[in-house]
Amino acid sequence: MSDLSNYRKSYEKSELLETNIPDDPMNLFHRWFHETEEFGGEGEVNAMTVSTIGLDGFPKSRVVLLKKFNEEGFVFYTNYNSEKGKAITENPNICLSFFWHSMERQVIIKGIAQKTTELDSDNYFDSRPEGSRLGAIVSPQSDIIPSREYLEKNLNDLEKQYQNSEILRPKHWGGYLVKPVSVEFWQGRANRLHDRIRYTILENFEWKIERLSP
Repeated sequence: MSDLSNYRKSYEKSELLETNIPDDPMNLFHRWFHETEEFGGEGEVNAMTVSTIGLDGFPKSRVVLLKKFNEEGFVFYTNYNSEKGKAITENPNICLSFFWHSMERQVIIKGIAQKTTELDSDNYFDSRPEGSRLGAIVSPQSDIIPSREYLEKNLNDLEKQYQNSEILRPKHWGGYLVKPVSVEFWQGRANRLHDRIRYTILENFEWKIERLSP
């Protein structure tokens, strides 16, 4: 058994105060995202954890890439027939989380996922490299397969099939827009007295801002 009780770090890089935050969480997310992008040195700033409630009743988390965010919410793309996609169909209430360790920051978003328009999915699919487009077609995501060779053979066959043809988006692949109902911003502070500010959407579509104890 590995004892990790001595793994400690003092967080002292920044602060999160009610006097320096906007009324809308998307504006603060935009600020934090670009500060991390410019100064944080993160490999993939847009890497986020998506948590769903599976058909077996267990929560499951996995890392995917955020591809767009705006005043409506957060967009990522996946196979709708995957374990993740089936879970969202059954229960669209999901959680997104970002951990930017270089900036000592976390963002936790509870929201409701809905499919993006087919046009949005088509446009993003068409922007992907050819290999990624073929990969989306050839992979029966989350299904049990016999071997790695099975995937590679199917990909080789598909490359020949589409050698002189346009690669169109399969209908089972596309985007999700996650509309936030709450967004929590976490800034590491000294002595484990971290700053936690939570935005919660109200019925009039304004945001309630609250400080949470660390």
